[in-house]
Amino acid sequence: MGQKKRFLLRLDEKLYEILEKWSADELRSVNAQIEYLLAEAAKKAGRWKEDKSKSEEE
Repeated sequence: MGQKKRFLLRLDEKLYEILEKWSADELRSVNAQIEYLLAEAAKKAGRWKEDKSKSEEE
């Protein structure tokens, strides 16, 4: 995936609590859970294009 971009994210306390429980259920950190959910949403919306060279290797 390459280098990670850092940025500040402010969340509603209730939403953070939901993400915290959800991430624990899936054995991820909250940060990893947010990244996973955003990537899945981007793929579902057709905005995440797989790298052709990477998919050819698999």
